[in-house]
Amino acid sequence: MNKSQLVEAIALETNLSKVDARKSVDAFIDIVIRTLKENDKVMLSGMGVFSVMQRSARVGRNPRTGAQVKIAPKRVIKFRPTIDVE
Repeated sequence: MNKSQLVEAIALETNLSKVDARKSVDAFIDIVIRTLKENDKVMLSGMGVFSVMQRSARVGRNPRTGAQVKIAPKRVIKFRPTIDVE
């Protein structure tokens, strides 16, 4: 499912217009991003937890030449689902 499909599904489920559903989805995404930038977690009961983790510096390899490449440390978003999808 992509963003447009999500907007359409929310509009159908909630009887909102597609414009209002898109505003809701955009607001949700903005709030999650803002919260993660503040190094906080977003916990959604029945769905999962979005959090930020720090990846340490490491050495990788250039696939073409095989030469070693230093990879800088960085922050990445992690999602841990709390439901089983079977």
